[in-house]
Order: sequence, then structure tokens, then C-alpha cells
Amino acid sequence: MSYVIADPKKCIGCKTCQIACVEAHSDNNIFLAEGDLGFNPRLKIIKTEKVTTPVQCRQCKIAQCVKACPNGSLAHDENGIVIVNEETCIGCKKCVVACPFGAMYMGTVYKDGEKVQQPVLQVKTEGKLEPKTKVVALKCDTCKGREGGPACIEACPTRALYIKE
Repeated sequence: MSYVIADPKKCIGCKTCQIACVEAHSDNNIFLAEGDLGFNPRLKIIKTEKVTTPVQCRQCKIAQCVKACPNGSLAHDENGIVIVNEETCIGCKKCVVACPFGAMYMGTVYKDGEKVQQPVLQVKTEGKLEPKTKVVALKCDTCKGREGGPACIEACPTRALYIKE
């Protein structure tokens, strides 16, 4: 099982890896809920006084996120990579809570620039029920299917990111 990991001694916090991730996944309509429209990296940069490093999915063999998913929207593919089925994900956030590495994120689904609504799920706003915005789980998929492998590794100027076997 392989996954992308960072050497915090080499990371300078430039966020080039996040930009490369966004580019690699630009064909979908998922965006980070707390981010800007169109910016949807599958990794976060953690900064403290002493260290800066990207945090990405470790593609766990016994993945707690997969176990926590109530409807099977997270599963291992044929190569052992944990994949999110964005069509069936219900946005419950159980995977986010279950991940011991903090590598799961939630994103709002957009189509043609508009938020996708889930008519079955509703929220109460000013005394009336309205459709709930569709939110799904996001995580590193090692740029599955991308020629050249993970975009973040290719883009990192300090070579802080590498594949861990």
C-alpha cells in the first residue's frame, strides 16, 4: 500500500502542492466548504511555530473512515486506495471524525456555478423548510488515473513530498 507523505524538514508551506491538487481535480464540481469557490485541495497545510507540513490520507489498510461510513460511500479500490463515491456520500462527516490523521475534509457540491441541493434533506430557515446543500467527503486519492502520479509530488519545489510504500 502506498500513499503520499511529507518530510516536514523540507516543507516551506508554499501551498504549491494544494494548487497542483486543485488542478489535478479540476474536472469535478466539488469545492471546500470553507474555501473559495473553485479551490478544492485534497490536503491541508498545517503550520505551527516549529513545523509546516501537508496532511494527506495514509490509505490505511484497515481504514477507520471506511468503517465509519454508514452507507458504503468510502471503499478501497483494486489498488488499496480509499476512494469516496461522491454520488452516494450523504455528508454525515463520520469519516472526518473517524480519521486518526485529520485527512478527511468536507466540500460543497456545485454544478454550473450553483450549489447542488438535496431535496430529500431539508433545513429549517426562518420557519420554513428548504433543501439542504449537498456536502460530500473529500480526501487524497493519490491522483488516481493521473499520468505521472500524484500532482503534489511533481509540483513540490523542495521535494518534501514522496510516495511511502
